[in-house]
Amino acid sequence: MRYREIAAKGFLTNFIQSFWEYETFDTEVEHTIIPDGYFDLIAAFEDGILSRVNLTGVWTKPINVSIPTSTKLFAIRFKLLATEYLFQHEIRSLLNTRKNLPLQFWNIDEYQRNDFERFTLEITNRLEYSIKHLKEIDNRKLKLFDLVYNKQILSVDELADKVFWSSRQINRYFNSQFGFSLKTFLNIVRCNASYHEIAKGNLFPDNNFFDQSHFIKEIRKFTGTTPRELFKNQNVRFLQLTTKSYR
Repeated sequence: MRYREIAAKGFLTNFIQSFWEYETFDTEVEHTIIPDGYFDLIAAFEDGILSRVNLTGVWTKPINVSIPTSTKLFAIRFKLLATEYLFQHEIRSLLNTRKNLPLQFWNIDEYQRNDFERFTLEITNRLEYSIKHLKEIDNRKLKLFDLVYNKQILSVDELADKVFWSSRQINRYFNSQFGFSLKTFLNIVRCNASYHEIAKGNLFPDNNFFDQSHFIKEIRKFTGTTPRELFKNQNVRFLQLTTKSYR
């Protein structure tokens, strides 16, 4: 397999973590995708031909995927705020699943499998233009997601105080828009923040867990396995653990 990514820039970083490209060659690859606090739009080229465009929901549990030989993926890793302001739709109905989009979505059918830089540039321009014509963006939401994604992972009450938004209202928003609570989101992001250290062999990263027992319990809850098994990553099973070395 081959993987690379291009980070989003400027104001778009409030909505997009990165654009990424993934390619298989003469071997079918099986991976386990583990929750990371993002959702993805994925365009798949099989034997050089665009075959599908998928929008995933947010994963709150591990899912196994099989990627055929000679497949290339172009994808966008979105932050949760993108659901409301770029897609202008809730994503709770896609929790732990995905749906097919038309191949023409965002003119993706116009790209060839060797057009990743063009795909990144033109989608960036499209979304930046879209953002300029949005209604006013709720600053409470901007600040909340900025704090969490930048690893200032606070408690629900601490976040509510910092963004001047009641925890009850925040949870109502999360459940209606995403299908889970703010606390679940914080726990997923906290675990995701530890994967880079686990990939290096640090089996108890200091990411605001109470103790090692709590850390192992949370990792098992969202990945289905232990930090030690994640570190072993046999047969490149856990894709996020593998791609951490590319970032």
